[in-house]
Amino acid sequence: MSNRRDAVHAVLRQSEGFRSAQDVYAEMRAEGAKIGLTTVYRALQALAETGRVDTLRTDDGESVYRACASGHHHHHLVCRRCGRTVEVAGPAVERWAEAVGTEHGFTEITHTVEVFGTCAVCSVATPSGTAEPAGTVESA
Repeated sequence: MSNRRDAVHAVLRQSEGFRSAQDVYAEMRAEGAKIGLTTVYRALQALAETGRVDTLRTDDGESVYRACASGHHHHHLVCRRCGRTVEVAGPAVERWAEAVGTEHGFTEITHTVEVFGTCAVCSVATPSGTAEPAGTVESA
C-alpha cells in the first residue's frame, strides 16, 4: 500500500489546488497506473490521517484533497471562484475549540475550519468571473 500511497501523494504534490479522488484516479489511470478507485480512496484517507494531505468538503459534500503545504496544524481560506487556498493559523480558534470541548466534558478535541470567500483577484474580475484560476497555496 505504501507504494500506491506514495504514487497518490505524488499526483497531489504536482497539482495546483484541491482534487477529488476521482480526478486523482483518472489521472493515474491515464498515465498507465494499475490502481483501483477504492485504493485511491484508502491512500487519500491514510495520507489525511498522517497530515500529509489536507481535506476539504465542497458545498455539495464531496471531499477534495491536496498535498499539505505546511507541517503544522492550520486552517484554510478558500476562494469560491478560483479555488485559491491560503493556509492560516488560528490560535483563537484553537482556544475556543478546547474551551467548548472542556465545557461539555469532551477530551481529545480535534477540529477542522475552512473559511470560504472571494479572493482579491476574483473580486476585481469582470462580472462574468473570468479571472484565471490562481491555484496557489500560501502558508501562514
